[in-house]
Amino acid sequence: MPVSEDQIREALKQVVDPELFVNIVDLGLVYEVRVEEVEEKSNVAVEMTLTSPACPAGPQIIANSKDVLGRVEGVGAVDIKLVMSPPWSPDRMTDEARDQLGIF
Repeated sequence: MPVSEDQIREALKQVVDPELFVNIVDLGLVYEVRVEEVEEKSNVAVEMTLTSPACPAGPQIIANSKDVLGRVEGVGAVDIKLVMSPPWSPDRMTDEARDQLGIF
């Protein structure tokens, strides 16, 4: 059964920014998700960013994202591409993330 973009985004909600304690999807760090069906598997490519270019948690967030997606049933190869354009801003956060961080 093919894997959907929604399934990938939902799985990525398990990855929490270790400094802000909010998942990377609600923080607005995930920019693009592409799913390509290849020989009964779904290869996944994700473009994401960090809250700042010098974010010390970057390697951990990327590794956790790859790990979580690699455990999704039907997923084959996982490619995480870190992009800095457009730069992240708090405007990208969901209302849930704003509530968690006390931003109104």
